Formats: sequence, C-alpha cells, structure tokens
Amino acid sequence: MGKQPVRMRAVVYALSPFQQKIMSGLWKDLPGKISHKVSENWISATLLLTPLVGTYTDYSGEEKLRNIDIAIDRVCPELQREGEAGTQVPFCKLINMLWRHNLGFLHSTSRAIILRALPFMSFHHVSSPEVSSNDKSQNSCWGKRRLTITPHIVHSTLLNCPSDLIALSFFLWCAKQPNYFHNAQAFDCMVNVLTQLTKMYGTLRRIVEELQNVGCVIKPQTFLLLLRIYWRGGLYGMVFQTFEEMGTFGFTPNAFARNVIIDVLFKIGQVDVAIKVLKETRSPNFLTFNIALCNLCKLSDLSNIKDVSRRMLLEGYYPNDRTLEMILNCFCKRGRLAEGYQVLGLMITLGVSVSVNVWSILIDGFCQLHQPGMANDLFKKMRGTGYSPNVVIYTTLIKGFLDSQMVSAASSILYRMEADGYVPDLVLCNVLIDCFSKNGRYDDAFAIFASFSDRKLVPDSYTFCSLLSNICLSRRFSLLPKIASGLAVELDLVVCNALLNYFCKAGYPMYAVELYDYMLDRDFTPDKYSFVGLLSGLCGAKRIDEAVNVYQGLITYCPGLDAHVHTIIIDRLIRVGKYQKAITLFRRALIEKYPLDVVAYNVVIYGLLKSGRIGEASNLYSQMKEAGISPNACTYNLIISGFCKERDVKMVKQLMQDIREAEIELDHNTMNNVIKLLFKSHLYPSALNRLTEIRNSGRVPDEATYAEFSKRPAHGVNIGHAHDFFLRGKLLVDSSSSDDLPDVVASVG
Repeated sequence: MGKQPVRMRAVVYALSPFQQKIMSGLWKDLPGKISHKVSENWISATLLLTPLVGTYTDYSGEEKLRNIDIAIDRVCPELQREGEAGTQVPFCKLINMLWRHNLGFLHSTSRAIILRALPFMSFHHVSSPEVSSNDKSQNSCWGKRRLTITPHIVHSTLLNCPSDLIALSFFLWCAKQPNYFHNAQAFDCMVNVLTQLTKMYGTLRRIVEELQNVGCVIKPQTFLLLLRIYWRGGLYGMVFQTFEEMGTFGFTPNAFARNVIIDVLFKIGQVDVAIKVLKETRSPNFLTFNIALCNLCKLSDLSNIKDVSRRMLLEGYYPNDRTLEMILNCFCKRGRLAEGYQVLGLMITLGVSVSVNVWSILIDGFCQLHQPGMANDLFKKMRGTGYSPNVVIYTTLIKGFLDSQMVSAASSILYRMEADGYVPDLVLCNVLIDCFSKNGRYDDAFAIFASFSDRKLVPDSYTFCSLLSNICLSRRFSLLPKIASGLAVELDLVVCNALLNYFCKAGYPMYAVELYDYMLDRDFTPDKYSFVGLLSGLCGAKRIDEAVNVYQGLITYCPGLDAHVHTIIIDRLIRVGKYQKAITLFRRALIEKYPLDVVAYNVVIYGLLKSGRIGEASNLYSQMKEAGISPNACTYNLIISGFCKERDVKMVKQLMQDIREAEIELDHNTMNNVIKLLFKSHLYPSALNRLTEIRNSGRVPDEATYAEFSKRPAHGVNIGHAHDFFLRGKLLVDSSSSDDLPDVVASVG
C-alpha cells in the first residue's frame, strides 16, 4: 500500500486589536526597563547575559575584532575614558548604552569582546577541548573563559549593591569560587551588612530563608562565614544562634566553629564554660589552645594557663613565640618569677630565641617585686650578651628604681640612656612626673613638665592627670589654672575622673557634681572612679541623704561595683559623724556579699572605735580573719590603738603575738602607745622588749616614752644599761596625743 496523504488544518495565530494596542508599550523605553531589571537581579543577569552574548558569533579574524573594538570606542567614548581613568563602569550602565545606540552586533559579538570594556571584570582565555580543531583562531580566542575575582572588585561591588541581601548573597557566592578567599576588608564590610539584616529579620533562620529565596544554596560553609562575620563584629548573641542553627540544618560544627565559641565565651566572662567546651572538643587544633591561652593571659588566670599549656603539649602542639611571651609576661607581672623562668626554659628548649622583648619582661618582673638591683644585674647581663636595650627597657628600669625610692640610681640609668643616644620620650617623661610626685619630689616633677617645650613634646591626658595627682598630693591646688593655661588635652573619661578627684580634695564638691552631670550629657560611661567622685562630691556638699540615695541606685542598677565604691560612702558618712548609717550600709554589704576589701574593714573598725564600740570592733576584726581577709599594718595599728585607749593589756599582748606571726611592723605612734600601756601596768620587761624592737628596727621612742621609762622603777631591769642602749640625742619628739587613733582613712579618698 502506498502512503496516503493526511490533510492538515492550518491554524493562524494572530493578536487581537487590544493586544496589538498594548504591544506598542512593550518596546517603549526598553533600555530603561532592561537596566531596571538588571539592577534588581544583576547577579543572575550577569550569569545569563554573558553566555547569551557570546553564544553566536559570525566574526572571525583579527580584522573583524578590530572593527568591533572601533565600534565600541565610537559608540561609547565615555566608557573608554572611564576605563582608562581606572574608574568603574557599572554593568547596567554599559548595557543601557549599547541598547541606546542600537548596536546591531550585540547578538553576534563574543562575550570576551563586550566584557573587555568592563574595568571590573577580567577574563583569561583557556583552551577548550569542546571547540572544533578546524578553526585554530577560534580555539585560542573563544575557548572556555574563567572569571578572575580580586579583593578590590569584591569590595567595590559590595559597596554598590542595591540591597543588603544581594550583597550577602554575592559575598557567599564569591567565597565558593575556587582559590578565592575574602580579605579582612570584605569581612568588615559584611559586618555592617549583616547587622542591618539582623535588625530587619530578627533571627538567623529568617536570614537563611531569604537567602534561599534568592537562590542561594545553604551549605556548611554558609554558616561558617556567617559565624565569622558575627564573631568579627562582636555580635556574640548571634554567634551562639548561628552555632545552634548549624545543628538544626543537620550540619556538625567543626573545630573552627568550636574555636569561635570558646573565644566568645572567654570574652563574655564565661571562663568555666569555655574551659568545659575546650575539654569536650574531641579534635582540638593549634588555634583551639592558642585562643584559650591568649584569653587566659588577658585575664591573668595563672591556674588555667598552666592546665591548658600542659594539655597543649600533650596533644603535640607547641605555643608560638608570641604566645610564649604573653605567658611569660603574665607570670612576671604577677610576681611569679619562678614559674616565669620555667616558661623561659621551655622557650629555650623549643629553640625560641631570647628577644629584647623577653629581656624587657624579665627586667619588669624584678621591678614589680621591688628588686631593682636584680633587674639592673639582668640589664647588665643583657648588654653583655650583645643585646641593645631600647627606651622601653630604660623606662621600666628607671620606674623600678623610683618606685623603690632610689632616685640616684634612677638618675644614673637616665644618664646612661642619654649617653647611648636615646632621648626621653613622652612616656618616660610622664613616668618621671608620676614617680616624682608619689615620692614627694613635687618641684622635680614640675621641672620635667617645664622641659616639654625644649624636648618638643606635646603633653597628653596622662601628663595632665599626673600633674593633677601632684597638685592633690602637695595640696597646692592653686597651681591648676597655671598648668591648664594653654594646655590642649582631649577630655576623656580618665581626665574627667582626675578632675572629679581634684574638685573633691580642693574643697569644691559642687563642681564635682556639676562635672559628673556634664559627663552624662556628653555620653561618657561612668566607671567606679566616676561613682567615687560623685559620692565624695555629694557628701562634701553636705547632701548626705542624696549621696545615700545615689549609692542605693548604684547597687541596684550597677551590679558588680568595686569595693572602693562601697568603701567611699561608708568613709564619708563616718567623717561627718553618721556612724550608725555607715555601719548599717556595711552590714547590708556583708549580707548581700558585695566585694569588700581590707580597706573597707579598716574604715568600719575606725568608725566603731570613734563611736566607742570597742567590743564590736574586736568582733569585726575576728570576722575579718574568718572571711579570709588578712589584716594589714593599718588594721593592727587601729585595733591596738583602740585597746590601748581602753587599757586592755590582755588584748594588746594577744594582738602583739598576732603581729609577730604576721611579720608586720607597727607605726611609731602605736608602738609608743603600747610601751606606755605596759609601763603603766608595771610590765617593765615586756616594755623593754618592745623598746628593743623599736631600736632594732631603726626607730627610736618619743620623748614621753623615754621619760616614762626613766622615772619608773624597773624590777629586774638595768636602767643604766637601758640608758646606754637608747641614745638620747636621736629621740624623736612627737606632739600628738597618745590616745589619738591613727588617721587610717586618709588614703581612702
């Protein structure tokens, strides 16, 4: 049978009159519409148009390529100029220009030719096996291309993204490209982007859902990048949320994610939890231990530093040079030089060279222990081994001698420094001003300040604060206007606190209160020194009730106040005779377990003794020792003076035994009071023993004590021998009353 033809019905498709009418609007402002669409979806448009532009090509040979280049240069002269100037031409602008000039070669021009005019993209030509071997020129020019992304391109694109979500998706897309890694500049840019997205969507899950809506594929790398951005931006709450969402999406956090969590836990003060996470990490790496050690060194947590270091070595990892120096510095700063030398031995064993910084740390360690002689010996040894000291080491050594009141030795070190060609810098001059002021050499401190112009040094806030301390210690308050005249210092929190202290001690408490209000108006965040200045100012202005109310507000809304804040309000109340109110606040502080130090106990003991409550003072002394707070010399001077006033010989002898065990020296006035009490109680051998202790310590009794000793019959004591033992010509005359209590609260404010 032959094939039978089958009839087909022809179907004609046409547009209705209405459709024909609206079709004209489709072509109206077509370039503007395309530009708008591309600006909204530029990533997708780039990926779509790039292959479409280069899919079909009828041009071959160098001549046609030159023709196309000439056409682009003729139609887009401003594009050429902007490319030569190095400025970036947005992709949307280029497309709009091409459409506007009706370039007919758009449909047949290779993508390499079009995109060659884009200064923010570069293409490398790679041979492709898919290209026909018949056309070698096509094989070399139109093969498969690879987009090269540079950090500059990425950062510029992120800044010009129309929305934060697109910027984030582009950032994630770039991170997936082979052999490309974002730099710190890109991460800093993304901190602001992700912060805005977090404010907009509230939770990380919402952000991830929006990323999925724009076509992003969520992978473990996505969460790691988000985790790193939040970590870099200090958004620690979102760090924990990101870590939890990883598990929700079925991803297991790797060592990097756990390292971030450990670091954040340290930064928010959760040290125990951070150590627990570290111990539970199955496969810790070098960064795991290094992050923990760096944070522990900042916290000076010596116990955990030793534990983590020991585990790090057991796992086969060794701290790097920088971390070992941090550990060494931490032990030396705390006066643990024996353990510091163990760290030094580990450094030598691991082959770490002893740098100038290591020598500086060791010298500073001895200075911290008030052993400048040992520090100087180490300094000489350093010079003998060929190391040249720098200004930092000279400054440390000079400060160590001045803190030990060895001014001549400090001066010789300063002369040696200048002989070596070093010039005192601002830091050293500030140290000299501060140390001279603390040693009572007020004029020398001002002489250093007066030499700033000759040294071409500009005073900073530390200089100004050191001078204020000098004025307060010397009580030459009228010098402030002369110093401040022509001195341009930035008003920061430290300067404000120094001024608060000055106003309180100079007798201008109202100025202190006004300055505190000014600080709040300038958005300063007050610290414990600011609170101390405010409370002192209010009490000095006789606004006692207001000061107590402010203190009540502070303990309610500012948890974790320093012991100094609690002490200052109690001290100021005692000074104005509000003993009961002060003791009530102290009792509450004990019940609420607020931090209280030995100074706070001394202030309350002083108040109890002033109010005649010797029994309560004795009980508080016992409670103090039971609470683990060791009494200092001020405590013993206070409590013994109180019992001497009450003529309680039994308690005085018991306390003297405690003092011998604690190896603490009483001050001159207290010891004289003890000797007089013993003489009046006819305990002459004990009195002579106390006199012997005074003489052996390099001190001498006062005139009244000597007279008391001379006129009393001493049973079993050779008075002639006593006269020979105590040289009368070296006696100190003290005009103070023997019944006066030591002024222990002078150092509180």
